[in-house]
Amino acid sequence: MKRPAAALAVIAGAYVAAQMMADIASLRIISVFGYAVDAGTLVYPFTFTIRDLVHKLGGKHVARALIFAAAVINLLMAGIFWLAANLEGAADLGSQAAFGEVLSPVVRIVLASIVAEVISELVDTEVYDRWVARFGSRAQWGRVLSSNAVALPIDSLIFVLIAFAGTMSGATLFEIIVLNVVIKGLVTLVSLPAIYLVPDQAAKAET
Repeated sequence: MKRPAAALAVIAGAYVAAQMMADIASLRIISVFGYAVDAGTLVYPFTFTIRDLVHKLGGKHVARALIFAAAVINLLMAGIFWLAANLEGAADLGSQAAFGEVLSPVVRIVLASIVAEVISELVDTEVYDRWVARFGSRAQWGRVLSSNAVALPIDSLIFVLIAFAGTMSGATLFEIIVLNVVIKGLVTLVSLPAIYLVPDQAAKAET
């Protein structure tokens, strides 16, 4: 029992870390194949498979608790960055305006990230759970593909609409959403084999 518990702790830590890195990176908009996309897209898709690993080891309730815990941690992180950026800097350390320019969060983008994360990850949890209820320990790759196939478009749609609606044309928003889904889908295929790295503790507990 000690090894699964240790693995769950490590994977849960990786989930929160990936969420934080994605939210920080999302403050920068980059160009991929000539289209604008938030840099958090390079990291965030991995959180869905990591969440699946948490679900596999700890079960649905642990996965849901982790989703909400990560959201609270990201809110606290955004608040700390905002506070640090707005407090007066030490005079003898020169100008530190760059800190605020880089890490003081754009409220709309941070809010978009957190709302999209919570909703899409909860959807991912439900789809994953239904797959396990139907197939048990068989076809574990299907857990990742089915849950991500539903959750990723939801995540991209919510994030882009909250973050950018009203600032770009509808055609541009659509392009960003499509590119987000494509990138996240490719990451899903790359990370899919990871589901076989941990034992199926949750499924065993239910049998």
